[in-house]
Amino acid sequence: MAKIIGVKFKNTAKVYYFAPAGEEEIYEEKSGVIVETAKGLEYGTVVFGNKEVPDEEIVHPLKPVLRKATEEDEKNMAENQKKIPYALEVANKKIAERNIDMKLIGAEYSFDGKKLIFYFTADGRVDFRELVKDLASHFHLRIELRQIGIRDETKLLGGIAPCGRACCCSSCMPEFGRVSIKMAKNQGLHLNPSKISGLCGRLMCCLEYENDYYAEVYKKMPKVGGTVKTPEGEGVVISNDMLKLISKVKITKGDGSEVYKDFPVSRLEFKKVKTGKNSEGKESDDSNDGDEDINEDMKKILD
Repeated sequence: MAKIIGVKFKNTAKVYYFAPAGEEEIYEEKSGVIVETAKGLEYGTVVFGNKEVPDEEIVHPLKPVLRKATEEDEKNMAENQKKIPYALEVANKKIAERNIDMKLIGAEYSFDGKKLIFYFTADGRVDFRELVKDLASHFHLRIELRQIGIRDETKLLGGIAPCGRACCCSSCMPEFGRVSIKMAKNQGLHLNPSKISGLCGRLMCCLEYENDYYAEVYKKMPKVGGTVKTPEGEGVVISNDMLKLISKVKITKGDGSEVYKDFPVSRLEFKKVKTGKNSEGKESDDSNDGDEDINEDMKKILD
């Protein structure tokens, strides 16, 4: 067993493990600590205090906490934050002067104040070498410009998602997961870009959360638009309730009248979706159910 504390940096949700500075040192939740990372000295916030975890859950060697954050460290961090709006203002002016096709997203100072990092988005590769020189001569610091993707932009800026909660990427997701259009199909969602895409314009990250359940249930449900046999005769599936395992079926009577009824999937007879193994050895259906029907707008938001 190894003794650790959990630390996260800035507004990210990912938690990193560090070794306590001493056997008797106790770290309280939400307190500040100074640690050494690949980027140098950084200020982090304690997510959980001292605890023991199995050795196989950590990556050795575990870096130690250098010290608890002092009042001077807290003051230094606050000063760095106050300087960011001015840094962005100057950078935007320099970008306009150079007429560079890029959008500045944010900036941050290193803990020691010796490095200033700017984050930006652009449609393609950007030659910003002269811009770096301009910024370095103005701030007299080491300057870094980092190009980020559209999903990273939303994670950095944050915002309120269509569900009314803070975006998952900026509030609770440690890392981006792989999201596919198949996940939306499994849940029976309409393939409408405005309904299944987030603030970034890409497929919503939350489609992945319950995908294992929906993928399993999808195999047991009849296909919408398909023909099924019910206790009251043949009918066409209008919709599926994936949680209650109920299908709404339209049954056409002999006199031409139509009846809509809900049936538990266990009382229906239908041809189930065939599954096979893909190149990764995982199950996948071979029904090709609608990929060709996705419109051009939908194709633009696929990851």
